[in-house]
Amino acid sequence: MKKVGKIVKWIVVIGACLFVVAQLIRPARTNPSVDPAVTIEARTQMDPQVARILDRSCADCHSNKTRWPWYTNVAPVSWFIVNHVNEGRHDLNFSEWGNYNARRQDNKLHEMCDLAKGGVMPLGSYTPLHKGSTLSDEDKKALCDWTNRERAALTSR
Repeated sequence: MKKVGKIVKWIVVIGACLFVVAQLIRPARTNPSVDPAVTIEARTQMDPQVARILDRSCADCHSNKTRWPWYTNVAPVSWFIVNHVNEGRHDLNFSEWGNYNARRQDNKLHEMCDLAKGGVMPLGSYTPLHKGSTLSDEDKKALCDWTNRERAALTSR
C-alpha cells in the first residue's frame, strides 16, 4: 500500500512539473491589423441582425478581431485554441473578405449557410464557453437569407 501511495505521489509531482513547464511554450495569440475597406461588413450589404450573429458566433475564429479569454493563456488549452483560430482564419477570414475573388466569396457564402443550418458551425467545442453563440432557428434563417441575397448580388455583377 505504501508503494502505491509513493507512485501516485510521484505521478502527481511529475504531472505538476510538466504542467508548469508547458506554460513556457506559448503560442502567439495574434490579432493582425484590419483594413476596414476589405472587411465583410464593408464589401457586403449586411443587415444589423446578421452582423450581430457573425460577431457573437463566428468572429472569434473567422476574423482578425479574436477576443482572447483568460483561459487562452493556459497550456495546453492555449495550444488548441490558437491552432483552432489560425485554422479558422485560414479557411474564412471576415477581415480579409475583399481579398477573395468572387468565386471564393460565393463558395464561402454557400458554406456559411450550409454549415450553420447543419449545426456544424459554430463548433460544439466553442459554444459551451461562449454564452449566446449557439444559433437559433431564426439566426440560421437570417444568416441563410442574407447569404442567398449576397450570392445573387455576386452573380449579377
